[in-house]
Amino acid sequence: MGNTKLTQLAEITCSGFCRRCNTVHKLGSAGAVELCAELMQKLDLEKRIDFSVPTDKADPDLSTDYLFGDARGQMFGVMTYTDRQGKTGAAYGFSGQYNSRWEVAGWVAPIIDPAEFDTLTTTTEREIKRIGKEMELFPAGSEEYKKLSLNRKQMSRDLMQKIHAIYRIPSFSEETKILPEVAPSDKGIPTGTGDCCAPKLLSFAIKNNLTPRGIAEFYYGRENRSGTKQHKQYYSSCEDKCGLILGHMLCGLSSK
Repeated sequence: MGNTKLTQLAEITCSGFCRRCNTVHKLGSAGAVELCAELMQKLDLEKRIDFSVPTDKADPDLSTDYLFGDARGQMFGVMTYTDRQGKTGAAYGFSGQYNSRWEVAGWVAPIIDPAEFDTLTTTTEREIKRIGKEMELFPAGSEEYKKLSLNRKQMSRDLMQKIHAIYRIPSFSEETKILPEVAPSDKGIPTGTGDCCAPKLLSFAIKNNLTPRGIAEFYYGRENRSGTKQHKQYYSSCEDKCGLILGHMLCGLSSK
């Protein structure tokens, strides 16, 4: 591995602006890059993510084939940490859902409660789809169509606000806030904020009294549609989503 590559890997960070401290908090990748490389090899070999079960009991829905199909790849992350007894360890996470699964054994849980999310969204999304079908009965531009369209947009906005409110973002300064309280008020909150690897891993650390030492993330699978993510390439935490909340989450870590 050349010096350029080593430098690039050393620059992998997760970071974000903290409005409380008026500064950027940052965490490097100490020890995590090597474990990411091992995880890639394991994904190559096992071709699945449910490592905790024997091969003959593997769930087909958790095969890595999913990452090379229409859904395309996704991010995976590793966090190295020290517990209260001074023992070192590592935690593993994947971004968002894996083939519609929020939770998979051996991987950190999402920030949200999946049951709460499902309860909140199922009925409303069904109604939004029903309105969409009803709109097809009227000519575009008609009064009936416009009324239904406005109703659907309002329902979607209301649902998104409720979803944002169930994202309870913890911090190492022991201050938990809901997503709209953390993200800058002058910007919209992108869909999926809080679902990336770094926030999930940091949430796991905070809830389990662990001190993170480093986080590294890589993309695995078919390249994304915009071409900005490539198979087996390392990336720092994203600015558009993670950057909105990681400053809050990392606040207080330096004093641990």
